[in-house]
Amino acid sequence: MYSIVSTAIIQGIRSIPVSVEADVSDGMPVFEMVGFLASEVKEARERVRTALRNSGFLLPPKRVTINFAPADIRKSGSGFDLPVALAVLAALGFVPGEALEKTFVIGEVGLNGKTQPTGGILPMVVEAKECGLKRCIVPEANRQEAMMAGGIEVCDVSCIEEMVCILNGEEKWDRPRPDRKERERKRRLSDFSDIHGQYFARRACETAVSGMHNLLMIGPPGAGKTMMAMRIPSILPPLRHDEQMELSKIYSVSGLISEREDFMEERPFRAPHHTVTAQAMSGGGVHPRPGEISLAHKGVLFLDELPEFRKDTLEVLRQPMEEKKVRLIRLKGECEYPADFMLVAAMNPCRCGYYPDPVKCRCNPASVERYLGRISSPLLDRIDICVEALRTEFRELTAVGPEENSAVIQQRVITVHHIQQERYRSEDFDYNSQIPAARIGEYCALTRGQQNMMEEIYGRLNLTARAYHKILKVARTLADMEGAEQIGDRHLNEAVCYRSLDKKIWAHT
Repeated sequence: MYSIVSTAIIQGIRSIPVSVEADVSDGMPVFEMVGFLASEVKEARERVRTALRNSGFLLPPKRVTINFAPADIRKSGSGFDLPVALAVLAALGFVPGEALEKTFVIGEVGLNGKTQPTGGILPMVVEAKECGLKRCIVPEANRQEAMMAGGIEVCDVSCIEEMVCILNGEEKWDRPRPDRKERERKRRLSDFSDIHGQYFARRACETAVSGMHNLLMIGPPGAGKTMMAMRIPSILPPLRHDEQMELSKIYSVSGLISEREDFMEERPFRAPHHTVTAQAMSGGGVHPRPGEISLAHKGVLFLDELPEFRKDTLEVLRQPMEEKKVRLIRLKGECEYPADFMLVAAMNPCRCGYYPDPVKCRCNPASVERYLGRISSPLLDRIDICVEALRTEFRELTAVGPEENSAVIQQRVITVHHIQQERYRSEDFDYNSQIPAARIGEYCALTRGQQNMMEEIYGRLNLTARAYHKILKVARTLADMEGAEQIGDRHLNEAVCYRSLDKKIWAHT
């Protein structure tokens, strides 16, 4: 007596199909499981045996062998309980074999036979649909998440007995369902109209979003750096459907989507505390999960008080900022997570916050040097725009009349994004910030006079090649914001200003 059930495991945010085979034959009564299994999968043997007994299905004294194929991929997680239980029941004749065709099964079970929710349902159901399966059986608590995949029949079950009834063609249990209130979409109350003054910093924020550039704001305490950073998502364009799906997969694997009833529709804004570890930032662990940089995918990763973060935590950002993904290699395997985020950071120029003001600053030069030295030059090189957030004057704070709101700014940003997407429609990138070094000359062409000007600036500011390319990319964005075909002198000058501040601050040390 043999049966096979289709299920899957998660690697990164990818779903890898797995077949659970069951064979029941004469011999010594034993329940054996093979196929490169992690400890929690091996423990399914006892959970499934007890759950079947408590559900009214007694196992005969026979030899039961369960195989997980392919055997060269490590199987981990508790989602194999339901497939194993179903494979055994089908091999014993409680479920017809034809009912398992084109059916995907995933879920954990308790000792009483009740199903328990499992993480990563969305990417697994999407993969099952793409593989041609027509039906999926998931725990009741994962129903809404599985429904997001669309195009595949979703059967949510509360226990093993209900699953057997469905597969035998009997009517689904008429169990009471909790009333779900219609989900109220979160309305983002933060708006750029709340910010008074700070016109240069507001311009830098719009420029950064228009080209998806990384941004660093430097200024004294209370200047509004955090306030502006929190409003940046309000001027980002809405997510496309494919971006919503990819982001939803990340949050599904992280176990952060179970209470939602629809895709992730808002761009994420992640603001980890400065005590966050390198592993929490990049992801990983015994059971790998996405870190903060992946949870900020297609959104904003905000690092407040940048020098207070541990140096090793900041250094893990460098490679993902360039490659837009993070690849984790661990003893138990490797996985890859998307990490296409916009880095926004804020910091004080010294520990007291008022350097280089000689009147207010209480820090000595050595203290300032130690404070600023916490941020490495390679990380600074990867930040396109550095802007100073000045102290707001009283007349600006009490000015009568509305400031420009986020909706108006967002429309300008959307227009600039359309320009870039049309320009790069045949490329594998979408925004100016992603132009590879080999294509800079093509998309950021300069006149002879502009080249001479940039040669002088290159030497005066002691720029690196990466910093020079960042200036050209920002200048390209500034030109797009004006609808200009060619980069002008004013665009270059403004882009250089965005690279001069960090040189000025760090030069004093």
